Formats: sequence, structure tokens, C-alpha cells
Amino acid sequence: MTSTRSRFSGYAVLLLALAMVGGLYTAFGAPKSKAADGANQSIAIEEGRQLYLQGCSTCHGLNNEGGAGGPTLIGVGASAVIFQVESGRMPLAAGVAQAPRKKVKYDRTQIDQLAAYIESRGGGPTLPKGRLDDGDLALGGDLFRTNCSSCHNFAGVGGALTRSKYAPSLKPADERVIYTAMQSGPENMPRFSDNQLTVDEKKAITRYVRYITHEAKDPGGAPLGRYGPVPEGLVAFLVGIGLLIVITLWIGARA
Repeated sequence: MTSTRSRFSGYAVLLLALAMVGGLYTAFGAPKSKAADGANQSIAIEEGRQLYLQGCSTCHGLNNEGGAGGPTLIGVGASAVIFQVESGRMPLAAGVAQAPRKKVKYDRTQIDQLAAYIESRGGGPTLPKGRLDDGDLALGGDLFRTNCSSCHNFAGVGGALTRSKYAPSLKPADERVIYTAMQSGPENMPRFSDNQLTVDEKKAITRYVRYITHEAKDPGGAPLGRYGPVPEGLVAFLVGIGLLIVITLWIGARA
């Protein structure tokens, strides 16, 4: 009897140990299901296709081939979609010299679905995984001043370009819009491949842009739009001339 109990106790301990090992493996060691990821991606692509047919196909064609109202989207990648749609530039009501920023029509999930669909149509640039605004701030400042400030201004407030176009202010742009703009090269902006600006360098620029548009203070006083020495010189000129006129009148009155 004692021998039988010992045997069953040994089996119970063995089964418990196997169950614990299996549970730990499932929780921490089992490989993720690629089939599940593939199914989720397929669903996102199909949802994106439906959104595309409803809101984009009139201009860009039923098969992304483009038309009289818009260019082909084959091979532009997910980043072009994220930039254009998340900044509110698309959908575009009418053809203009430059698509203006406006209220966003789609939520983040729908934008990612549209991006997944366009990505499936020929590939192209797409966002890297992880945070986009955790790069080196000092490096981002150097790169921004070298590559971006000539159009967007040193403070990111934008400026005029040729043929009725302009470099927009960067203040409303979130990190995804900033990063994808560098990848897709919209309007007059050049496209920066990973060979020209690495992923880490793009992240550094993204962090710097967010810093100067949302965190940087103006310890010197009134920023005057952060347009640089021209408005500062104009204010100094007007104030100086005004003081000289007042002093001249005062001297004349004394005389």
C-alpha cells in the first residue's frame, strides 16, 4: 500500500513539474506565431484597400496606377501615406500648387491600414520599429542646420519658396510626420535615403525638431516670430529712430 502511494506521489510530482515547465515555456520561450502576424497583416491590408477605394481611388486610380488627378502610388511605400494622410494633406479636395495642412480625416489605425495596403503594392520606405524621437539632440541640431534650416528656418517656422510653394512650419508635425517627410520627400523637399541619413540620424533630427518647436524657451525675451536678424534689426531701427526723434524734439523745445 505504501509502495503504491509512493508511486502515485512520484507521478503527481512529475506531472506537476512537466506542467510548470510547459507553462513557463509557453509564457517566455515559445516562438511567436508567424501565422497570426501574417493574418493580422492581411486583415490590415484588406481594410486599407477598402479605405483606399472609398477615399483615394478617384484620383489615384482603382489599382494605384494614378490618373489625371493624382500620381501613381505603386512603390511609394507606407511612409508617403503616413506623411500625407496624418498631416491632413490628403485627401485633397482640389489641385493646388502645394497641398495645405488641414484637419486629419482618418484615425491612427485607419492611417496604418492605408499605409499597409500601399506598402503591399510595390514596397517602398516604411517606418522603423520603436520610438522615433529618442535620437541624439546635439547631433540632430547639427544635421538640421545643415540639411533643413535653409528652407524651414533655423527655428522650424518655415519660409517661402519659388512658384507659390513654401516650406511649412514644423510646429504642428508629430514625430511620425517629421520622420516620414525625410523618407518620402514631399513637394520640394528632397528625399533622404538611409544611405544619406541613417535611421539614427533621422531620429536625431526628429528629436531636435520636436525640441525647438515644443520645448525650447526664449530666454532673450520676445522671439519676434523667430525669423532671425531681419525683424530684430527692424525693431532696433524703429526704436532707435523713434528715440532720436524724441531727443531732437526735446532739444528743440529746450532751445
